[in-house]
Amino acid sequence: METVNQTYILEFSLQGFFEDPGVQPLLFGLFLFMYLVTLTGNLLIILAIISDSHLHTPMYFFLSNLSFADICFTSTTVPKMLLNIQTERKNITFENCLSQMYFYILFFQLDNSLLTVMAYDRFAAICHPLHYMVIMNSRVCALLLLASWLLSVLVSLLQCLMVLRLSFCTELEIPHFFCELNQVLQLACSDTFLNDLVTYIASGLVGFIPATGIIFSYSKIISSILRISAAEGKCKAFSTCGSHLSVVTLFYGTGLGVYLSSTASHNSRTNAIASVMYMVVIPMLNPFIYSLRNKDMKQAFRKLRSFLYIKGLLSQV
Repeated sequence: METVNQTYILEFSLQGFFEDPGVQPLLFGLFLFMYLVTLTGNLLIILAIISDSHLHTPMYFFLSNLSFADICFTSTTVPKMLLNIQTERKNITFENCLSQMYFYILFFQLDNSLLTVMAYDRFAAICHPLHYMVIMNSRVCALLLLASWLLSVLVSLLQCLMVLRLSFCTELEIPHFFCELNQVLQLACSDTFLNDLVTYIASGLVGFIPATGIIFSYSKIISSILRISAAEGKCKAFSTCGSHLSVVTLFYGTGLGVYLSSTASHNSRTNAIASVMYMVVIPMLNPFIYSLRNKDMKQAFRKLRSFLYIKGLLSQV
């Protein structure tokens, strides 16, 4: 089979969601709506937390960073997909494909790390409430955030550097709507054993260790809640971690669904739809999950709305 060195690769062709021209306007409107909701919701979360001093706590500090990561995570793929739908083009250059892959892996791993850190924060708050502010002081929070960023950057950089060593076939069609790592590796004509090995090891470490930490934290949390005698106390304790537990369940549930769909089905449309769930839908739902039943967030939103109205950025309703 004819191969070309990656230095001379011009473009990949993204095939996901482009088979039926008749549904392109509907897809464009749907993804544009979800993207705008994601941007608006997560940006409001960040602004509300920054503007309200009562939310300057470790939990909301990590929540604001999670919202920022969700904005960036969605922005790595959706704008390019919208542009391709609007212009009816499927192509993406090798450099842009590699950049998209880098930032996609980076912010996916950052989401993963922040959810783990937030589970530890809830563990400290519920299981050690008297020492919570000592355990989760500002220095510890900064170090945990820095560690999350460093781990995400290293994992993403390693994966992309491994792709650079490959040569690719002349048929460069990716059956997806973005440059997903496994799909790109399948197009390589050179040996990908080392790439696959690194991917499996990295996925195992950055998947198994955070999942184990989250399960351990919530096992301790549930055990502590069950020891509370008053029903009101149990409800209050559970409400402080219910939103995070919902997001964790959605994140890992959809991630597992993507993995299972990719191994059990070779249908590119099925895999693309599964990927949309954790790349677009979950970041869009996170602001609603964290704010709808959270009195502190609702109050912060009201203060933010009043502030924006005073500044003339909103009209009085």
